[in-house]
Amino acid sequence: MATLLQRLGLFSSRRRWFVVIAWIVILGGVATAYEVAGGTLTSTFSIPGTPAQKVNDQLAKEFTSASGGSGQIVFSTKDGTAFTATEKAGVAAALTRASKAPAVSGTVNPFTSAVQRDAAATKLSDGQKQLTAAKAQITANQAKLDAAKAQLQAAGSAAPAGASAQLATQQAALDKASATLVSSQQQLTDGQRLLKDAAAIRTVSTDESTAVATVEFSKAITDITPDQLTTLRGDVDKQSIAGVNVNYSTALAAVSIGGGASEGIGIVIAAIVLFIMLGSLVAAGLPLLSAIVGVAVGAVGVLSFSGVVSESSTTPTLGLMLGLAVGIDYSLFILNRHRRNLRAGIPMRQSIGLATGTSGNAVMFAGITVIIALVALNVTGIGFLGLMGSAGALCVAMAVLVALTFTPAMLTFANTKVLPKKQRHLIRTEGVVSPAEAAEKVEHAVATPKKSGNVATRHPVVILIAGVIALLIIAIPATAMRLGLPDGSSEPASSTQYKAYTQIGKAFGEGTNGAIIVVANAPKTANAAALTHLEANIADKIMDVPNVVAAAAGGASTDKRTLIFQVIPKDGPSAATTEQVVKDLRNLSPTLDKQLNVTLGATGVTAINIDVSQKLADALPIYLIVVLGLSILIMILVFRSILIPIMATAGFLLSVLATLGAVTALFQFGWGEQLLGLHTPTPILSFLPTLLIGIVFGLAMDYQLFLVSGVREAHEHVHSARAAVREGLDGAKSVVIAAGLIMIGVFSGFATSGNSTIVPIGFGLAFGVLVDAFVVRMLLIPAVMTLLGEAAWWLPKWIDRILPDVDVEGASLAREEADPATGEVRVLVGAS
Repeated sequence: MATLLQRLGLFSSRRRWFVVIAWIVILGGVATAYEVAGGTLTSTFSIPGTPAQKVNDQLAKEFTSASGGSGQIVFSTKDGTAFTATEKAGVAAALTRASKAPAVSGTVNPFTSAVQRDAAATKLSDGQKQLTAAKAQITANQAKLDAAKAQLQAAGSAAPAGASAQLATQQAALDKASATLVSSQQQLTDGQRLLKDAAAIRTVSTDESTAVATVEFSKAITDITPDQLTTLRGDVDKQSIAGVNVNYSTALAAVSIGGGASEGIGIVIAAIVLFIMLGSLVAAGLPLLSAIVGVAVGAVGVLSFSGVVSESSTTPTLGLMLGLAVGIDYSLFILNRHRRNLRAGIPMRQSIGLATGTSGNAVMFAGITVIIALVALNVTGIGFLGLMGSAGALCVAMAVLVALTFTPAMLTFANTKVLPKKQRHLIRTEGVVSPAEAAEKVEHAVATPKKSGNVATRHPVVILIAGVIALLIIAIPATAMRLGLPDGSSEPASSTQYKAYTQIGKAFGEGTNGAIIVVANAPKTANAAALTHLEANIADKIMDVPNVVAAAAGGASTDKRTLIFQVIPKDGPSAATTEQVVKDLRNLSPTLDKQLNVTLGATGVTAINIDVSQKLADALPIYLIVVLGLSILIMILVFRSILIPIMATAGFLLSVLATLGAVTALFQFGWGEQLLGLHTPTPILSFLPTLLIGIVFGLAMDYQLFLVSGVREAHEHVHSARAAVREGLDGAKSVVIAAGLIMIGVFSGFATSGNSTIVPIGFGLAFGVLVDAFVVRMLLIPAVMTLLGEAAWWLPKWIDRILPDVDVEGASLAREEADPATGEVRVLVGAS
């Protein structure tokens, strides 16, 4: 493989214009595909087959007219006083404009709804008064009738003819009226019960300073395009309403992906690190240019599939994040090896080929490791998570291909400028040296520092104990980790969705933001009165559930067998009490089945998010086992050792646990949340632990590969095991430190994006790289290998015989001779 990659590097160097133009054409192709086939992105997550999704699917089938999505517009007076007639008229005009926007089927005026609600209450009150009067009248008539019966009985034979029959007729009419009265009273009582149960559900606050309007769409919210949402918001904003603030719920807010100013922070940090390390603007720019080309192709390619599959806004952003980070690092590894070759006196063209065959071989293997870890996310059986992994894998694959082709081409264009001016006299532009001589030159060109190794190789026991204890302490908060999905409370404080969320919570109660849709599967009822009675009974039972503050009947299907209820919990959608409410409602179903022959199901955004989080939590152990098994197998194959894979995997576990602990402390506990501009502690993003395990595993194996492969190479050159650890560490630590800082910078940029989904991912990856690269790989692994000595490389002979030689270090190139004309190599006869 090393020989093949060397030839690829030499081809890219000789045909540099062809390679550059080819990548430009590829980028144009994927951009065209996106324009033709690209679709819309969504900010919601769902998993088919979850209890909430099944109920949601049932609703879509039973209530086709209400299967479209909806969102909320929050109007509030700036001075906190009640809406004036003029302001109400402005709200009505704004909603009229909104109703004419594309894909909007209608709007609900909050003031009209409030009037209708009050009218219904008045009607029930008036009806009760009428029934009370009617009952009094019937009672009076019954008394008169009873008196007439007594007179008739006293008259005996003197009673008028037919009087008895007349009184019997009057009694029958009175009995019928009484029965009607009882029935009417029952209906009225049921209506009063329903009104009482729904009392906390309002569209206008009690102080009349806040009103919530509903926008109804003709199709699912995931099918509404960003342009349609922009048009809707623009139409509403055109209606200027003096003294009134207008904000939009998350469903109506703009869906954004990465690429803003905050992400540019990572590129700036990477540029600074590269310039400090390389000492040349041209050299510093090469990895950045390569990464941008790769991530552009990968990210736009991912977006091209958005018209075919449902993609969340996080999917391309994750690809952008990973592609940018690994793209810079992979190109840097090849560039760094090329610079070492040049300083050793290897001719320019041959140096490019050797760098691609050696470091490029490691880059390819590292990239494949990351790709496998990301694609393995599909084993969780969770569609959107598998899609994220596949998208990230595509972007990493593009980063590898760009590093192996575009980077050698750009190295040829850069020529001698890849080195600082004071080192350019070392460069040979012509000639060829033998691969063995080249390897010797590179080895001798690496300066040996006064103190080789680092503190880990000098004090391994202290570093190992201190490092493990420190990471375990950091991991402690993870034991209390709760999973959830972002809601309006986790949005930036300046965003319209956060303002809408907080205003609703302030005016109507936090639970209004976490409404739960309960669907009741009911028996057939005889008439409307029986249906109302059943609805009232169900609503009363729901109100008995702890932490439920309101339950409103929302209608019935055509056959009256499927009933909808809107349930308002006491607390917000991410609260533990709300999660328990959903569980209690579902647990109520068996009881209602026995008492009323009714079964319940819960859906809505809150219930779906809870189910998604539970599904992800259940899938996490399976994925962890897959990744750990993969880690051990890959490391055995690469390093031909048993103990090194075990320590590498143990180090990966420590990195993940410490990262989850830090994420929990920051986002759930709120410790130091102001550092990232956060304002409200929230549960941990439900798919973040799984995502972190996959990505941190891939990146951890990258650093393990680049560090320990150098140790293995030194060990194979007859160095003692402990000396090899020091030499390998000396040769790789500068580039690994730079690569780690670059990744931390890129991920940190995304952590300041303000996006409620991207921020925890960016922080988690930045912290994960910090821990794994600088603590685990740079300190703990060298300490353990120093303590183990030769035992670190122990491998049973039978395993050694069956393992293929993957030659990650490109050592086979030293067993080949160079073609004097082209710099390419051919295998020496008898070389193994």
